[in-house]
Amino acid sequence: MPKVKAKTNKSVASRFKLTGTGKIKRRRPGRRHKLTKKSAQRKRHLGHSALVDKSQEKTYKRMMVVG
Repeated sequence: MPKVKAKTNKSVASRFKLTGTGKIKRRRPGRRHKLTKKSAQRKRHLGHSALVDKSQEKTYKRMMVVG
């Protein structure tokens, strides 16, 4: 057991959520400003959440101190 407990990275914990199957959900970037040049379809798709890439999952889970 480590002598020092791992601390949760709060910026990562607030941006990502863990799904029931252990994957990590994220928001899509690009829906804050300069929306007039983006099409309605593009803005609509940006509203849906996405999953974090498999290569990044381990890093984010470690930062979130998951299991």
